[in-house]
Amino acid sequence: MEFNRLGRSGLHVPALAFGAGTFGGSGPLFGAWGDTGADQARRMVDIALDAGVTLFDTADVYSDGASEEVLGAALKGRRDRALVSTKAGLPSGEGANDAGASRFHLVRAVEAALRRLGTDYLDLFQLHAFDARTPVEETLSALDDLVRDGKVRYVGASNFAGWQLQKTLDAADRDGRPRFVAHQVYYSLVGRDYEWDLMPLGLDQGVGALVWSPLGWGRLTGRIRRGQPIPAGSRLHETARFGPPVEDEALYDVVDALDAISVETGRTVPQIAINWLLRRPTVASVIIGARNEEQLTQNLGAIGWELEPEQVARLDEASARTPPYPHYPYVRQEGFHRLSPPVVAGAGF
Repeated sequence: MEFNRLGRSGLHVPALAFGAGTFGGSGPLFGAWGDTGADQARRMVDIALDAGVTLFDTADVYSDGASEEVLGAALKGRRDRALVSTKAGLPSGEGANDAGASRFHLVRAVEAALRRLGTDYLDLFQLHAFDARTPVEETLSALDDLVRDGKVRYVGASNFAGWQLQKTLDAADRDGRPRFVAHQVYYSLVGRDYEWDLMPLGLDQGVGALVWSPLGWGRLTGRIRRGQPIPAGSRLHETARFGPPVEDEALYDVVDALDAISVETGRTVPQIAINWLLRRPTVASVIIGARNEEQLTQNLGAIGWELEPEQVARLDEASARTPPYPHYPYVRQEGFHRLSPPVVAGAGF
């Protein structure tokens, strides 16, 4: 397993992390993802740890806390071998204070997560969304206290816009509060919006990316092909409306390129899609999920080898899309020279 420094922190994380969203699955979204119980979860954690996957990610809203409970049970007796990451901030109840980034909610959410996980500290705690109604100073003060109390070791964010992340980082620097070292983001060959604002910001500010849904919300599993219906067993039938949208032709262009490279390399489509992400700037870890041991083992095969530069270029071209304003390339009148956005080079900080 390869390890990368998480942002500008001193913490090193595995290039592949395990996403526990399939653990304890219930409800219209997480029930479709999977319903892994404690026994099967322990076997999957065995496989992950043996492969060097030491970072496990969950959230309080995953199956109403059941994901944290199952993950905690699966890690019992070997908590010291794992890095545990969880998130809070999305609605976790019907009460007025059951969401957001207020001191009240964050302290209560961390304490509840610790109970469910059966641990006394979180290696990484992330805000699941930006809360515009709570002063950022209050949020950072609460996170500072949680760090000082030893309940949280590192802090981060998930699904923030660029201005939201920068505002929080600026306030942390101004007031001497813990800085976010991680940003958990959607990024895939069929969803490259992360590159336009958040990737350059991450490079500039030392915030590492933890990538969720690297297979484009289940679209890059190798089972979806041009001119064919979505397979009967695909979770997309139940979950497509919850995830990032993808135009059919854009998807098929990427799948065609992945299929060709699969033939050349002998690797599966998911392995190639994940491997492409591993070398992208700012990416510290790619979070892989699995409904069973077979899927987990296959996804673990994404590491330990590299795509050829020419293959990367083909995937880049197949997945390229015109970015929105103000990022789209400007075409000069004289000579029609295309001025593209500056290329972000180098994955280090």
